[in-house]
Amino acid sequence: MKKGIGLPVFPGVAIGPAVVYRKAQRTLPIPSGDPAVEKAKFSAALETARAQLTALFEKAKVEIGEEQAAIVEVQLLMLDDLDYLDGVNLAIEGGAAAAIAALDTGEEFAQVFAAMDDEYMNARSADIRDMSHRLYDILCGNTGFQLPEGSFLLVAEDLAPSETIQLPRERIMAFVTRQGSSSSHTAILARTLNIPSLVQSDITFDAAEGCQILAVDGFTGTWYADPDEETLAMLRAKQAEAAAARDALEAYRGKESITKSGKKVLLVANIGCPEDAVDAIKADAEGVGLMRSEFLYLGRDSLPTEDELYEAYKQVAETMGEKPVVIRTLDIGADKQVDYLGLEAEENPALGLRGLRICLTNEEIFRPQLRAIYRASAYGNLHMMFPMVASVWELKAAKALCARVRKELEDEGYPTKDVPIGVMVETPAAAVLANELAKEAAFFSVGTNDLTQYTLAVDRQNAKLGEFYDPYHPALMALLAHIAKAANDNGIWAGICGELGADPRMQEKFIEMGYTELSMAAGRILESRKLVCESDV
Repeated sequence: MKKGIGLPVFPGVAIGPAVVYRKAQRTLPIPSGDPAVEKAKFSAALETARAQLTALFEKAKVEIGEEQAAIVEVQLLMLDDLDYLDGVNLAIEGGAAAAIAALDTGEEFAQVFAAMDDEYMNARSADIRDMSHRLYDILCGNTGFQLPEGSFLLVAEDLAPSETIQLPRERIMAFVTRQGSSSSHTAILARTLNIPSLVQSDITFDAAEGCQILAVDGFTGTWYADPDEETLAMLRAKQAEAAAARDALEAYRGKESITKSGKKVLLVANIGCPEDAVDAIKADAEGVGLMRSEFLYLGRDSLPTEDELYEAYKQVAETMGEKPVVIRTLDIGADKQVDYLGLEAEENPALGLRGLRICLTNEEIFRPQLRAIYRASAYGNLHMMFPMVASVWELKAAKALCARVRKELEDEGYPTKDVPIGVMVETPAAAVLANELAKEAAFFSVGTNDLTQYTLAVDRQNAKLGEFYDPYHPALMALLAHIAKAANDNGIWAGICGELGADPRMQEKFIEMGYTELSMAAGRILESRKLVCESDV
């Protein structure tokens, strides 16, 4: 028996045959030496890639839903990105073969996204690499990979977004990759499919190919090649226990999230697009605690119109009905580059023009979003919150603009409802000023990811600083307790919408502190409700 470790991205146990996916060896075609010829090759490759991705997009929508299909849609949009196309053509004019120009330009773009201080934007680097590798493969004449029949555990160095979508999801028992992260598309798909999986594992292809049985323990992050009988018995017992636990969670569907002492907690979902609201309803979420508005601005070559934003917000409002929906206003800036905004590069983008700062200094960007939210408010129970607030005057200025926008709409004959306005507490300044902000805000929602980063002065995207990024640091706990107390003292509610919201080690502590809303991935709702209902707090 051989065994090793990895980073678990979904709990559970899988036991079965292993299939190793090795990427095709690419053979670079001989360049023609004529830029016009290479540009023609590139144009033809674009059309082929567009046809492939369009077919894949339609397949993904049917088989795995709109959310995962959006991965392909981002790549389709990238095929028309003028900056990317200009970069490729410039490289060709400089003497590069079309295949190399497509690949190298894609890598340059991917590195920019990978360096951004945002989990979602960071993950988009994989989409860009995947798109440019597709063009490269088309230009090199490479074909896709083939998988055997039957169910199996898939072992790979890593998997690109389009590869994960093309996989026969019903036959995959687990993923084990040597690279990847908790936010990679492999991890996202594992959570979507509810299959135990490991990333950043130390498994070797020789170990996987040389074994009859591969087993993955997603609870401990351990893999086993040809486990002995004792280990197999232990894993099968875990498997049975996990299945029983999943079945037992269904008993909490439709129940209120109330502790034994009578404290009511709202368990709500984080979403990124209107289609995600459907998944929130299916998961029995009690609302939406965080709708990330920036997803509506990405993968485009111009700002979304007011009507486009309105339709998206209206769709979410109607899907959720009377359940609350908290929309985070545009959280984008120099660290999340959108070329059409024309933002200047910054030396320290995490501390630069982002979040509410960019909205207050660019009213032409902010106003259409506010109008869209107020127009959509007539169809549901919408709230909005502002990101990256550091001062009371910022909140007052944004609220004043909201009041003007709502009056304009009513003067124009649009029906609107009151939209409670809150603050996303993610800067230490906002945490310290919680008492003052609570007098102006209708609610607080704590973004624990950035609050941890800024409080500890640790870049959460820097893997080398992992041991210093401590979401349970006593300084952070003190700030979280202070925020909840300030909210309760001033008669407003406070919630958690960062990663810690779904952390079972912290949920009871949050309730004890006075938080009454926890927002998380939709798939975590029922297990969190079980914890709340069994809590003595």
